[in-house]
Amino acid sequence: MDFTFTEEQQAAVEAARAVFADVAPDSVPSPALSPGAVADDFDRALWAKLAQSDLLGLVLAPEHGGAGLDSIALCLVLRESAKVLARVPLLEHCATAMVLGEHGGPELAGLLPRAASGELVLTAAANGRTGHDPAELAVTARRDGTDWLLDGTQTAVPWAHGADLIAVPAHSGEGDPLIALIPRVTEGLSLADQFSTSGERMAELTLDGVRVPAGRLIETPGAWDRLRHLLATGTCALALGLGEGVLAMTSAYTSKREQFGHPVATFQAVAVQAADRYIDLRAMEVTLWQAAWRLDSGTGGPLPTAGDVAVAKIWASEGVRRVVQTAQHLHGGFGADTDYPLHRYHAWAKQLELSLGPAAAHEEALGDLLAAHPLG
Repeated sequence: MDFTFTEEQQAAVEAARAVFADVAPDSVPSPALSPGAVADDFDRALWAKLAQSDLLGLVLAPEHGGAGLDSIALCLVLRESAKVLARVPLLEHCATAMVLGEHGGPELAGLLPRAASGELVLTAAANGRTGHDPAELAVTARRDGTDWLLDGTQTAVPWAHGADLIAVPAHSGEGDPLIALIPRVTEGLSLADQFSTSGERMAELTLDGVRVPAGRLIETPGAWDRLRHLLATGTCALALGLGEGVLAMTSAYTSKREQFGHPVATFQAVAVQAADRYIDLRAMEVTLWQAAWRLDSGTGGPLPTAGDVAVAKIWASEGVRRVVQTAQHLHGGFGADTDYPLHRYHAWAKQLELSLGPAAAHEEALGDLLAAHPLG
């Protein structure tokens, strides 16, 4: 059994590292110092560099201008982006584009070349009405001739103010959830400002009779589950990359910071805490790759793929929280200095911990799966 990444996946990592090499983690105002959003828009200059490196079409088929890679490659790139806190909708854009390519009709497929080039920015609404209820139940869809009319609310939609199209799940009262691709500026759709823990501008979407042509809607069974699992697994990749960046920062600091004439990294209490966090990161990593592999391979297991995604998100949520808390502790007061980037990583970590559900929510989902699929 070969666990190494393919040459194409490794090439994607190298391309991502080259793009993110010049990104400064504190290049935008600190969320601790900003009363609202740290910026009105995402990093458009970085977005252009990602497009030039063909990373925005990473998971799209070659006929749409993409590289034809899988979610593992996407997670590898997301991991690199989180190490520098890249302020771009890379996860939401690529996950949405991937599902459009797999399940969308001709009209949606026609949008994909522009998505691969970065000309068209995509995002997804996945937090439901309150952030604690299923997103697909927050919006209702009813037929009106050949079109559909959507009503409801979706909260905490990332990058919505800068996106061109928003993927919104909805239910019609029968069958699987639908996914509607809605322009940010459209009649009946309003966006209210919300702000994430990391200081990013988000939006609460209110849909009041939003008309969606049938060609802009995906009715394929399993399409919403696919998008939801991609978003959750990608969030785990972001948490892993952030945690690795924080542990590297902590290692560098404790190796230079001296106490009683010795670097504090040589103290047993410090070394043990750092070792525990390293173990957390390795557990986050192995559960992430298990979930990403299940998403792409279609290989069966004792539980559905949703079980692997839940396990990965449990480890990601708990692990990234422990990593940043230990980093703050080992940095002492310096970790709270707003001229030092650690506090910003901490804010992003808290956002990732709770995004698409905290560990407790995924533990409950895992329990339901275990009850429905007894392990024998």
